[in-house]
Amino acid sequence: MPPGYNAGMAIQGASPTGTGLRVLSAVMGLFLVLMGTGKWGWLADPGFLIWQLEEWQALTSGASLWYLETVALPGAPVFARVVPLAEIAAGAALLAGFQVRLTATIALLMILNFHFASGIMFTAGYLTNGYGPPVLGGLLALAIGGRTLPFSLTR
Repeated sequence: MPPGYNAGMAIQGASPTGTGLRVLSAVMGLFLVLMGTGKWGWLADPGFLIWQLEEWQALTSGASLWYLETVALPGAPVFARVVPLAEIAAGAALLAGFQVRLTATIALLMILNFHFASGIMFTAGYLTNGYGPPVLGGLLALAIGGRTLPFSLTR
């Protein structure tokens, strides 16, 4: 056997960990693309986002309420146009394996922003929310270890 050969490696030069993170990158990318396309209507009518933010405003308090009233609602017309495009762009980058660490970090911050604004991250139910810890954990894993993954544009 040649030096450095590992029979457990499915792809020459690719570690099982790297391959697993590449699969995670593709899955998270698809998730973000679908989340962004679900918000496509926001581009034409920011009223959809404003309605959602006002719903959260009625249900939250403390720092989340302050954030909604001073940042999110006043900026909603801009955010309604930026968020869908940013989610689709981040998703496409993760699907392609382009700048995975940077893209995952930005996506993680975008999702944390929504979770903070809604106030959900301050509830016990957040720990069992499928959009919570699994998504944040996946993006954090990519932000930490998503460098030089197999089948990536930046490999």
